[in-house]
Amino acid sequence: MNDTTELVEVPQAAQQQHPTPAVLLQMAVQQGADLDKLERLMALQERWEATEARKAYDRAFSDFKAEAVRILKNRQVNDGPLRGKAYAELFAVVNAVTPALSKHGLSSSWKITRDEPQWIEVTCTIKHVGGHFETVAMGGPPDAGGAKNAIMARASTVTYLERYTLKAITGLSEQDDDDDGGHRDGQGTDGGDTTDEHPKLQAGRDAAMQGMETLTAWWGKLSAQDRKAMNGNFPGLRSAAQRADRGG
Repeated sequence: MNDTTELVEVPQAAQQQHPTPAVLLQMAVQQGADLDKLERLMALQERWEATEARKAYDRAFSDFKAEAVRILKNRQVNDGPLRGKAYAELFAVVNAVTPALSKHGLSSSWKITRDEPQWIEVTCTIKHVGGHFETVAMGGPPDAGGAKNAIMARASTVTYLERYTLKAITGLSEQDDDDDGGHRDGQGTDGGDTTDEHPKLQAGRDAAMQGMETLTAWWGKLSAQDRKAMNGNFPGLRSAAQRADRGG
């Protein structure tokens, strides 16, 4: 902020403390600075705030990525050229990323930013509580395949675009559910017993077998420390709950 010396007279003691633009603006007001100087200091303050918000976003997003969020493929394709393949539905993506985003002051949202008869564009936004945000946009035609009417075709495309823009902006990809065998009956992926390490894990398995609603209620009652400890087991529990909801 060396270019502020011509805008406001900063006491020697204040210079050593590296005053923020907001402090400089307050000094300028007290010194009776003219409107031009005040406007320049206000612009400097806005740029400083934007820079600080971006830094806070970058730190939060880096912490979010360290959570190693896993998006599991929960839906099988039963017909068409992709028959036999699996993918993660929108709710599976949202359920996977939202807790980790919220933990670090981040949130996601969508807007339809282009809505034309033959083209729909959806923009996904990740915003930090500090004010900075990032966006990713993707578009496509209405999904007229199958027996969809016009409204269903557009809704299908919107859902598809929401799913892919959220994965794109978070930098995450889907994974196959291979936890069922690796985390059953207290066994970790290395064959070791995890029950002693996570005493509440068996209760989570029981809740999962009763369905997603019961599992969600159980998860909500855990402390933040317990959630962190069992973060690696939760995808498998969620998958078990989804199978219970489907009846198999």
